[in-house]
Amino acid sequence: MANTRFAYVRSFELPDPLLPNTHLVLRIDGHAFHKFSDAHEFQKPNDERALQLMDKAAQTVMEEYPDIMLGFGESDEFRLDPSCSSYLSLDIHPPRQLSIQKVNQINSKIVSMLTSLFTSAYVFNWKAYFPNTELKYPPSFDGRIVIYPGKQEIRDYFSWRQADTHINNLYNTTFWALVQQGGMTAREAELKLKGTLSKDKHEILFTSYGINYNTLPERYKKGSVLVREVIKLVNPDPPSSSDHDRKTIAGAVDPVTSLENIDPTIEYEDMLTSQSKRAAKQKQKRPPPTVVRILHVDIIKDEFWACRPELLD
Repeated sequence: MANTRFAYVRSFELPDPLLPNTHLVLRIDGHAFHKFSDAHEFQKPNDERALQLMDKAAQTVMEEYPDIMLGFGESDEFRLDPSCSSYLSLDIHPPRQLSIQKVNQINSKIVSMLTSLFTSAYVFNWKAYFPNTELKYPPSFDGRIVIYPGKQEIRDYFSWRQADTHINNLYNTTFWALVQQGGMTAREAELKLKGTLSKDKHEILFTSYGINYNTLPERYKKGSVLVREVIKLVNPDPPSSSDHDRKTIAGAVDPVTSLENIDPTIEYEDMLTSQSKRAAKQKQKRPPPTVVRILHVDIIKDEFWACRPELLD
């Protein structure tokens, strides 16, 4: 800001830092999505198109910001876990990345950037998933960052969300079976389910409507898990670094003046070793290519985390 008599207004900006050395979870929730889903005639209890669109919006965010390692979604909500250490800084430059740097950065800027990208991706991809349904009005999402102190809390948090997904889906599946197939009103279905346990809902679904809850798609029962995985590049029979270096040096030396230009104090093999080291160092600096995969798997048990130790590093 220019050093003018108006510069004092900057003092009204309150600091909004994130705690260092903590784990962050961005929570994104649809605002008034009951109204939105009714207006656009979402299928009950689960609309496959709507769920896939939410996955796509979250995948877009993770592809834009490589520091986000894990995402989890159910219904109209998504949880994204940016990896972090020290302070978070949001640096915007092509390609855009959520950079982890030792600078004090405001919580609200990170929340607004990620939530706005999620929202715009949702609208941008609407036609791909609802080709015959016009978007009647813009959807909106709210977001906030929750800070957790350690790895166990992060794992427990995502386990809690998946357990909640199962509980909500079992209730909704039973509720809509009572309404759509049983002819009950919404109020009657609520009273019918009041005080019931999980086994009671399973019994209602199977005995009254022939629905085996355990055979429903895993997406509905477990939610969507978005993980970043390193792409393993296959390069059959790559040339050795020494062969490559020999060709590079041979091509770089003029055959007419080679004896005059080469420093006699430098051994040929030393030149090869030096170039090999530089090439190896440049390769190490480049981050490996990754892809964001959408899974519908159990993240409460140990297997998921044991196969992906980098998520809790």
